[in-house]
Amino acid sequence: MPVDKSEQRVRQMFGEIAERYDLLNHLLSLNVDRYWRWQTVRRVPPGLKGPILDICTGTADLALAYHKAALGHVPIIAADFSHPMLVRGDQKGRQIEGRRNLHFVEADAQQLPFDDAQFQLVTVAFGLRNVTNTDQGLREMARVCRPGGKVAVLEFSMPTQPGLKQLYQFYFRHVLPRIGQTLARNRSDAYNYLPSSVQEFPSGEALCDRMRGAGLSTARHVPLTLGVATLYIGTK
Repeated sequence: MPVDKSEQRVRQMFGEIAERYDLLNHLLSLNVDRYWRWQTVRRVPPGLKGPILDICTGTADLALAYHKAALGHVPIIAADFSHPMLVRGDQKGRQIEGRRNLHFVEADAQQLPFDDAQFQLVTVAFGLRNVTNTDQGLREMARVCRPGGKVAVLEFSMPTQPGLKQLYQFYFRHVLPRIGQTLARNRSDAYNYLPSSVQEFPSGEALCDRMRGAGLSTARHVPLTLGVATLYIGTK
């Protein structure tokens, strides 16, 4: 049976785990998620002109990484449709000394409240697979990206190397959900949802094809940490 990615289910699920979301992200990834975001900013760096949009921002880790890289010189907009997650992200943002050009917007990735061709970069980290209609989410990212701008998608993927593949699948299907559900008690089975959503999500060239179909002229993918995560980069 396909995983339930309805807007109501996803909004409820992330609302329930918002308080422990950062702790579990870093714990369950052994802090490697910080490295993946650093790689995203390094490979898709901010320019000096034009705002940056991070959709499905969650608690805004990638938005904050771009804010740091841009030294506050360009507007960073962090958007999500989960209010509790945005509250956590804003709390983290308020700890930045001399914070400026950092904005939080409650918005659905499938209906972004922004004009066409507005952003130099449009990014998403570990959130696109949670969008009910993946293609609509990609079309919206492409729509609001300006010509010549970049769209970056950081997402979990499954390693293909023999041995590592089997070990990772065991951890991902059996160990991670138990730890996650124990530490972030929730009624929505968020950490059982995680491996199911990753397994169903298109990866590699399959997602690149969908990015091109959404209106991006080029798309390529970069495996990270032996394929545990993948960075997709498209150009408008």
